[in-house]
Formats: sequence, structure tokens, C-alpha cells
Amino acid sequence: MIIYSKLIVFLPLLGAIIAGLGGNSIGAKASEYITTGLMLIVAALSWVVFFNVALGDQELFTIPVLRWVQSGGIDVEWALRIDTLTAVMFVVVNTVSSLVHLYSIGYMHHDPHRPRFFAYLSLFTFAMLMLVTANNLLQMFFGWEGVGLASYLLIGFWFKKPSANAAAMKAFIVNRVGDFGFILGIAGIFVLFGSVNLDSIFAAAATYLPAVAEHGAETAAAATTEHGAMTDVVINLFGLQLDRAGAITGICLLLFMGAMGKSAQFLLHTWLPDAMEGPTPVSALIHAATMVTAGVFLVARMSPLFELSHTALTVVTLVGAITAFFAASVGLVQNDIKRVIAYSTCSQLGYMFVALGVGAYGAAIFHLFTHAFFKALLFLCAGSVIHAVSDEQDMRYMGGLRKHIPKTFWTMMIGTIAITGVGIPGTLVGTAGFFSKDAIIEASFAAHNPLSTFAFTLLVIAAVFTSFYSWRLIFMTFFGKPRAPHDVMHHVHESPNVMLVPLYLLAVGALFAGFLFHDNFFGAEYLAFWKGALFTLPTNEILEHYHHVPLWVKWSSFVAMVVGLFTAWVFYIRSPWVPSYLANQHRGLYQFLLNKWYFDELYDLLFVRSAKWLGRFLWKQGDGTVIDGLGPDGVAARVIDITGRAVRLQTGYLYHYAFVMLLGIAALVTWMMLGSSL
Repeated sequence: MIIYSKLIVFLPLLGAIIAGLGGNSIGAKASEYITTGLMLIVAALSWVVFFNVALGDQELFTIPVLRWVQSGGIDVEWALRIDTLTAVMFVVVNTVSSLVHLYSIGYMHHDPHRPRFFAYLSLFTFAMLMLVTANNLLQMFFGWEGVGLASYLLIGFWFKKPSANAAAMKAFIVNRVGDFGFILGIAGIFVLFGSVNLDSIFAAAATYLPAVAEHGAETAAAATTEHGAMTDVVINLFGLQLDRAGAITGICLLLFMGAMGKSAQFLLHTWLPDAMEGPTPVSALIHAATMVTAGVFLVARMSPLFELSHTALTVVTLVGAITAFFAASVGLVQNDIKRVIAYSTCSQLGYMFVALGVGAYGAAIFHLFTHAFFKALLFLCAGSVIHAVSDEQDMRYMGGLRKHIPKTFWTMMIGTIAITGVGIPGTLVGTAGFFSKDAIIEASFAAHNPLSTFAFTLLVIAAVFTSFYSWRLIFMTFFGKPRAPHDVMHHVHESPNVMLVPLYLLAVGALFAGFLFHDNFFGAEYLAFWKGALFTLPTNEILEHYHHVPLWVKWSSFVAMVVGLFTAWVFYIRSPWVPSYLANQHRGLYQFLLNKWYFDELYDLLFVRSAKWLGRFLWKQGDGTVIDGLGPDGVAARVIDITGRAVRLQTGYLYHYAFVMLLGIAALVTWMMLGSSL
């Protein structure tokens, strides 16, 4: 397993180096084949590690790579941490990335910069792998920032488009907000525990457990001395006087701030829809396997800390529930096929964070696992549709495509029934999304979190919205009469096999991943599967309560799916005049949703315009008036003015110089005469 793990991590880096530095020498096709071939090997090895570590008897192990940072109290070794959580992320990241590489060979066929594109894809994969194998928080932050850099390069890949440049900058800047919280959280952990190594952090946190189990996380600090654990001391953390319980809560909230940025949670979500400006394969990779899953992984990895703070978990639940509802509501009215799926991603990430917040970490990672298959499938199918209709992305100019691109249609149907959670409650009949999404909804109802009922309600409403906008996409794109221009419809064609094969493979995962692994991730085999990779307190009995929810809760997701499907059928098949009528009747609400709750406009008013005003003021007044007018530049200008006037005296005429000398002698004589009399 050691050699396999090393190959999994470093082969994508090798591919990125070959295509990035040698792409012009070896050519575009060689760059494509080398990077894609290496990623297919890595994907196969990832499944081998998954079956040996997650489904086998292999326990947690670390692989030292090199000594990294030794300074003062910081001693950080670069090492790969391989456990069940890492193995799951290996499968998610590398399976999707390899299929995206393969798909891109066809999708990017006419692009002149293919070597650079494939180098960026492989670099993106390597950065994500560094993040999920991190054995310490400093190494994780390295991967964290590497993912942000690679996403910037890929979103702005078509850099000649102003909109692509703006979207790349927006993603980079918004993520810096979350990253600031993450790095402060890392600093706080070092202050509190004296280490950034995960094993040391978790061991120190474990000394807190007896008090937590007896008294609860919020009051444990005052009761720990008798258990020989942490004492109730006051810590100065970033200027705040906190006891250890308060410090852990503050640290968890800072870590979650980082997760909010990467995983596009409410308030830090605005970059995600704009990321659609990149090529469609990039959208699939960002939304299904890399970047947005990093935040979910972070909270799951740090579950030994989050379990110690009910306050932090409550905040996670609140933000996740609002995100799921908010993004689903915006997706109802979007017309760009990729933006509908993008808001779907944002909403599904909200589901995952609700699961994390109520302590159902296994359900969160289960949904991350299944979501990777059907979300990558939906994006790549959208790319196939866009490819077929001459790069058109507006669904209002599609329609009637199911007979022209039947393979894309049926694979997208599979992705849709997976995301909407088609299945029969109480049975093993269902798609991947049915098992994982239902587990989260039921867990949110069963939890004892103060906001669990609130979260359950919003998740069920979001499930209705998800079903509606998903089937709306299918009906507007593939059914009805063609709305595209005749010349476009005349050239509609199915994608080549190099683009269709990834769709077939992802469709298999979207159908069967939930059925095959539900017992492992959040069922009877939970403990044997995770082997301690996810931590829960002894008082966390969510897995037990989840199995005893009322029957109506089990059926709520199914009913939500049917309601959304029926409403979409009425709106876009039976009575297609209804949507425009309702939009005109409720113009304010329609515009509110169409403009994404006006968050972009609000942020533009509060932050962008104020920053521009401040920059312009410093430029015009600070630099122009003070520095150029009064400061060093102003002094220099005055010296130049004086010397310019003095230079005028140097005329070169002898009589001018004689005249000046006479004036000087006269002045000297006058001063001597008058001065002596005084």
C-alpha cells in the first residue's frame, strides 16, 4: 500500500510537469495521452487502496516523505496520512479527475492550448491529493492554497474573455476571506495544543473527553481537573480571554470559516456560479471532486475538535441548512444550463454540512461520495449538450434534443434521478442520491442539535426545489419543440465516444454507489469501515436514532421528489405558459431569485465600490496631491523650478555677467556703508 499511495499522490504531479514544461516539445496529443494515462493508473490504484484500507483490514498508516519545517516549537514532517477517509477521497478525486481528463480529449479537441489545460488539470488533482493526505495542518494548508491557485488558473483558462478573468479573480479573492479564517484557526490550534500535527492535536483533545461525556462540551472546562484532563485556565487567543472550551469553539469556527469559502457556503458562495466561465470539464472537476469538497473534508477530518463544541456544530448546521435552501431557490429560475447545475452543487454541499453539524459525519462523506458521481455526470452531460448545439448554454434556446443526442439524454436522465433521490423508502431500491440524501434528511430529524428541526424543514423544502429545477432542466433541454435556430439544429450531433465513455462509467456510479456502500458509510458496517477515521463522542448516538425515525420522515424525501417532478411536468410539458405567467404576476420574487438574492449587488455596494473609492482616494489625494504635490516629488519639483529660474541667468553674454558683478559690488558697498553706521 505504501508504494501505491506514493504513486497515487505523485503521478499527477509528474503529468503536470511533463505537460506544463514539455508540452510545446512533445505536442498536444502526447500531453493529453500522458496526463490521461497517468490519471487512469492513479484511479485504478485508488480503488485498490480503497478496498484494502476501507473495506479490508489495513489500519491507519503514515508514509514519511521528508523533513519540512523545524523552527522553534514547530516540527513539521511531510508525511502522507492514509486511512479510510483518505481512501474515500482517493476514489472520489482520482476517479472523477481521470474521467474528466479522458472527456477533455474530445471536448477540448479544437483548443490550441491543450498542453497547458491538461497540465492545470493534473496540477489541480495533485494539490487536492496533498490536501487529503495531509498529516498536519501546515501540509493541509499547502494543498488548500494549491487547490485555490489551480482553480484560478482553470476558471480563467480562456483568459482573453473578460468574464473569465473576472470570475477567476472573484474565486481567488472570495476564497482568501475563508482562507484567512483557516490560517487563524491553525495558529489558534498551535497556541492551544503546541502542535499542528494531527496525531498530537487529537491526542490532546482526547484528554478533554471524560469531562465532555459527563458534563457536555460547553461546561466541561470547569469540571476537568478531577478527571486529570485540561484545567480551567484562561487563554489569550487573538486578544480574547477564553477558557479552553471557548478557545476550542473559536478555533472550530475559524476552521469552518475556511470550509465556508472553499465549499461555497452561504455568504461566501458567490464565486461558485461564476466559476462556470471555465471550460465545462473544469466545472465538473471543481464541483464534483476537488475544491468544493475540501471544506467538507476539513470538518470531517477535524471531527475530534468539532465534537467538543456544540456551539460550533450548531453554527455548521445553521449555515448548511440556509445554503441548501438558498441555492435551491435560486436554481429554480436560472436559464444557463451550467448555472442550474452549479447552484445544485451549492445546495448539495449545504446538505453535507447539515450532516456534519448534527454529528452524522459518515452521512456527510457518503453524500460527498455519491454526489461526485452524479454531479460529474450532470456537468459532463451538460458539456455534451453544449458541444451539440454549437456552444449554446441558454436552455430557452434548446428543446427537442432527446431524439438527436439520445445517449447524452439517457445518461443525463440517470444523473437527474440520482440527484433527485429516486427510490423506494424502506427498501434497497434506489439511486445513489436516494441513499445518501435520505440519510442526511433523516439524521437531521433524529439529531438533538438545537437547530435540527429547522434544518430538517429547510432540507425537505430544498428537496422539492431540487426535484423541480432538475426536471425543469430535462424538460427544457430535451423535450418540446426545438427552439434553437434552424442552422444550429441542422448541425446537432452526438458527442464522440471519448466523451461518452466517461458518461457511461459515471452513470454506473450514479445508479449503484449508494446501494453498494450505504451500510459501510452510515449503516451496520460503520465502525468496521471507518476504523476511527471519523470521531464521535460516546454521547453521539445519531446512528442509532437515525434508524428509528417515524415513517413519515422516511417518506418525506420521496414525496418532495414527486411534488417537484409533477410541478415541473405541469409547468414545462402540460402547461408551458404557466412559468411566464407566474413570473409576470410575481415580478419582484422572480427578479429576486433570478438575481441570486442580490448578493452580488450587495457585495458590490459594500465592498467593491468602497474598495475602489478608497483606492481612488489614495491615488488622487494621497499619491497625487500629497506625494506628488507636497511630498518628495513636490520638493523635487520645487528644486527643479528654482534651478530652472537660476539657469536663466546663465545667458553666455559678457555684458550680462559684468552687469551682475556691478550690482553685486553696489550692494556690497551699500551694505558696508549702512551697516557701519548702524
